[in-house]
Amino acid sequence: MLDKDSKQRENPHTQPIFSATYHPHALDEIRRAAQTGIYDIRGRGANRHVPNFDDLLLLGASISRYPLEGYREKCGTDVVIGTRFAKNPLHLDIPITIAGMSFGSLSGRAKEALGRGANAAGTSTTTGDGGMTPEERESSNKLVVQILPSRYGVNPDDLRKADAIEIVVGQGAKPGGGGMLLGQKISDRVAKMRNLPKGIDQRSSCRHPDWTGPDDLEIKILEVREITDWKVPIYVKIAGTRPYFDVKLAVKAGADAIVLDGMQGGTAATQDVFIEHVGLPLLGCIRQAVRALQEMDMHRKVQLIVSGGIRNGADVAKAMAMGADAVAIGTAALVALGDNDPKWEEEYRKLGVTAGAYDDWQEGKDPAGITTQTPELFERFDPVEGGRRLRNYLNVLTLEAQTVARACGKNHLHNLEPEDLVALTMEAAAMAQVPIAGTDWWPGKGFGNGY
Repeated sequence: MLDKDSKQRENPHTQPIFSATYHPHALDEIRRAAQTGIYDIRGRGANRHVPNFDDLLLLGASISRYPLEGYREKCGTDVVIGTRFAKNPLHLDIPITIAGMSFGSLSGRAKEALGRGANAAGTSTTTGDGGMTPEERESSNKLVVQILPSRYGVNPDDLRKADAIEIVVGQGAKPGGGGMLLGQKISDRVAKMRNLPKGIDQRSSCRHPDWTGPDDLEIKILEVREITDWKVPIYVKIAGTRPYFDVKLAVKAGADAIVLDGMQGGTAATQDVFIEHVGLPLLGCIRQAVRALQEMDMHRKVQLIVSGGIRNGADVAKAMAMGADAVAIGTAALVALGDNDPKWEEEYRKLGVTAGAYDDWQEGKDPAGITTQTPELFERFDPVEGGRRLRNYLNVLTLEAQTVARACGKNHLHNLEPEDLVALTMEAAAMAQVPIAGTDWWPGKGFGNGY
């Protein structure tokens, strides 16, 4: 029997093996928790890999279906939101909107840039937790005002200035939880808008204070309709957890549109354990939501806007092929503005990170001047240039979505359908309820719809 030294001489090149359970990142997190005694807080969405739109492919046309000629045949992109009850539905040129991100989380200049870019592209932007800023209203022709559980910045005057109102029940990155705004980002202006003390950490409510269920939601929707004289659409935003049931309840409560947010959706700041371990990926939500709408005969009557990890025109087209009416982008919009730009690499290095991996938005030290309330940082950011970059990005997303839709023989993005999709993995096939590539089967087909 060889002793330990003999074994080492016979296998001098054997590499150490890390545990699949206790991998280096898990060990680092145990050490961090043991040293600090607090949970980790960060921004952005889930870092873990989950099934996503990359696991789906679109089926281009050939003989059985003819493609459209890109230079001579049109592919429509417009969408109307709020056709159910609103006197003034929201007409958008493109089915790509800007998700709610608060002033407080973002600088005032960043909020202005989002409005400028959305306006130039013919779409809407959304306020977020913290209220409406004058520059955001002035730069946005189509502004959706959010009502969140915190009720920060919510008042009847601003609701009457809105082009649509979004009642937020949950957010994809933190379903069942509230956001955080640390004291270093609560400036004089932020404190005044939210009626908070300056410099004190703030944690938003996880639920609305004046209702505990769908019956109370119906009452709240009616209150908002009375305030706005039934003029503007009322959205209800839900996190991707139990979309089949939540969509049905929101529709029954009177929503004009549903905003469905998957776990890849970004957040300014919340617990890492929420971001990585609570909620569903967007791919696992859309078909359940569509089925709920179809069963109520409300598909396309109550519009479905989906968000959480939308990056390019292919993602837009695939979401719409699954049944969405529009998509919303958040993190991608910030990147388009200049978030995590390599030109600030030296300063990111000083913060102990690199461009592309910076997610400590809660600290207010963003070198790009986007997720900060520090004057010497946010003054670096040019809202006019940021708006131009966002407009360009939105235009590219639209052109890409049109390109693949034409390749599938569609003259409008809304004409894309599940039959235009196949899946590359069993998980994606089951979630999207489209066949595995090269077959006509997906897991669960023929065994009902899961409920």
